[in-house]
Amino acid sequence: MNCRRNPLYCFMPPFVLESIAVQGDEGQRTWAASALNRDQSIRVARVENAKVRAGGPREGADALAVRPAAAANRIIRDAEGGENTRGKVVRREGEQETGDEAADQAYDGLGQTFAFFNEIFDRDSIDDAGMPLRGVVHFGQQYPNAFWDGRRMVFGDGDGSICGPMTRSLDVIGHELAHGVTEDEAGLEYFGQSGALNESMSDVFGSLVEQHSKGQTAEQADWLVGDEVWTPNVSGDALRSMKAPGTAYDDPVVGKDPQPAHMDDFVETVSDNGGVHINSGIPNHAFYTVAMRFGGNAWERAGRIWFEALRDAELSPQSTFDRFAAITMRIAQRVFGTGSEEVKATYEGWEKVGVPAPKP
Repeated sequence: MNCRRNPLYCFMPPFVLESIAVQGDEGQRTWAASALNRDQSIRVARVENAKVRAGGPREGADALAVRPAAAANRIIRDAEGGENTRGKVVRREGEQETGDEAADQAYDGLGQTFAFFNEIFDRDSIDDAGMPLRGVVHFGQQYPNAFWDGRRMVFGDGDGSICGPMTRSLDVIGHELAHGVTEDEAGLEYFGQSGALNESMSDVFGSLVEQHSKGQTAEQADWLVGDEVWTPNVSGDALRSMKAPGTAYDDPVVGKDPQPAHMDDFVETVSDNGGVHINSGIPNHAFYTVAMRFGGNAWERAGRIWFEALRDAELSPQSTFDRFAAITMRIAQRVFGTGSEEVKATYEGWEKVGVPAPKP
């Protein structure tokens, strides 16, 4: 299987699970090794789902028709500790709370993510065509991850010792659904720099979903991703930090956050699909820098530039950091004007992380 084109968009990086499988106690080693093996099987399912989505023009499509108002269509299923992603439906759009914390958190998180993309970018679900938002909770036994498989969001409950239920983190939900948006718009190959861009886009929009939900400005946000993943037993604040890549966690069992914040420290590796979860710290920090220099609501200017860059025809599946930087510069000039403060701030953001961009 070609991992570049058929990735599994898991939130928890494989190198964290690998560290736990070596450094953890007997129980922790068992579930971490099991999760690593299970992820391989899930990749196969994701390939088949992608084929369904790419099956051709949507039936009844009419480019001239007036599009009806967008509305979320959420369907939450319960795997009941197994691996059946088509388990019983426990909640549909508009239904009352179930009393199951994970199911209701998934329902709310999918709705908040839908609202963000709809209200800010006028996008009708992941595919901009009303795709139902499917969620599956209680997947596997002590499964320490969440993933987008091409059709649905799947959430594990964690082991309770190192990590808890993935549904607790809204930015995790936003992160995984953003993989679907990136897949639909740009198809960034999940390897090397293009894969790190793919991961970074999900961190960016996952963070913005949370900020939008809380009504936070860039200055008020913590810029942590997955800050509700670890239990108090882990020495760490989150899984990643956009503000200070490399500082999110440092723990004897889960390891130390390996993300660089500058191209001088770019990690050359064949693991982690060429460092997609590692080197994403570089474009993450660029976005953080741009958003902080703009101030105010990060989705209004920085988020707009990044979203338009994601949809730009010049963003190829193999795009590198500097290609993406050049696209953001061109979009900032188009939207805000040549010589504007927004253009200067965008350039300074990429300069801060050592990624070359056209000078304004």
